[in-house]
Amino acid sequence: MTLTSETTTAPVETSAAEEFAERMLGVFNDASLCLLLTVGHRTGLFDTMDALPPSTSVEIAAAAGLDERYVREWLDGVTAGRVVEHDPERSSYWLPAEHAASLTAAAGPGNLARLMQYIPLLAQVEEQVVSCFRSGGGVGYEAYPRFHAVMADDSSANHDAGLVDVVVPLVPGLRDTLTAGAAVADVGCGSGHAVNLLARAFPDSRFVGYDFSPEAIETARTESAEWGLTNTEFVVRDVAELAAVCAAGEYDVVTAFDAIHDQAHPATVLANIATILKPGGTFLMVDVRASSHVHENFDDPTAAFLYTVSLMHCMTVSLAQGGDGLGTAWGRQTAVRMLAEAGFARVDVHEVETDPINSYYVATR
Repeated sequence: MTLTSETTTAPVETSAAEEFAERMLGVFNDASLCLLLTVGHRTGLFDTMDALPPSTSVEIAAAAGLDERYVREWLDGVTAGRVVEHDPERSSYWLPAEHAASLTAAAGPGNLARLMQYIPLLAQVEEQVVSCFRSGGGVGYEAYPRFHAVMADDSSANHDAGLVDVVVPLVPGLRDTLTAGAAVADVGCGSGHAVNLLARAFPDSRFVGYDFSPEAIETARTESAEWGLTNTEFVVRDVAELAAVCAAGEYDVVTAFDAIHDQAHPATVLANIATILKPGGTFLMVDVRASSHVHENFDDPTAAFLYTVSLMHCMTVSLAQGGDGLGTAWGRQTAVRMLAEAGFARVDVHEVETDPINSYYVATR
């Protein structure tokens, strides 16, 4: 059956309209559940429940050191969302092992509750982004007080799972280069966990992390000191200025982990990297796995999120700096082209099993 809409002359297929409305209601409900999953992650409730037998809200709250009334309401919400199981006769709740495998710290990079944190974080700037639709410009980093913490929480799990044992062997000759002793720069290092992991694994190499966030750099320095590392340095620096402060060919290896697409002027940053990298040196760029063409991303289960995080963060923070607004889903085709334009003669693209979100670009001059 088809109907004619009051606002358009195009016919409306009733069953398709009902199916879409049902899907939208599901989105609404699941978005609510997303907030509950974030709370479960941040309060440690999922990890607490994973270690408990079926328990009452009083017992779970006591084990987690939390207020029982809040825990009880949260439990009912995640139960209604079919995340937690409930026995009404015993007033008990439990987290099935099959669900814990995606929601606890033990899941490592597979902890999807950690990923849920991006939704409430991005929602905080909705009003500012809506204003940008009318006036242009962007929303600056200062509007995201928890962004570095959430990014560090997310990326650290990926680095812990495979940076030294999986990613380094992916790059031809990199392990030998780092073992023998190399000068390495990490561009847009954030909280520096990747740098510190590599520095600990390869003590004869020298590592410098650059980032324009003083808070992130301080976090990186603190971790390095706690680990007793003596081969790291972390510098507050706009990476678009690297060519002006580093010698040409100063570094044997340059890395960038999920940093290039956020830059105000990514082409300038890539050109600077090519300049400070010695001839024959290696640039390892880890960035979001996507096509540059939206229709080729339809099968990606996180495609809508990629464009959302771009609109609500990556693109707009670039525009706030008067930048190009490259966006999160700049994609493989654009990345390869920009690397070539920056002066890299060869670019190989790899995927890593432990990191389903990113592509790994190995570029050489």
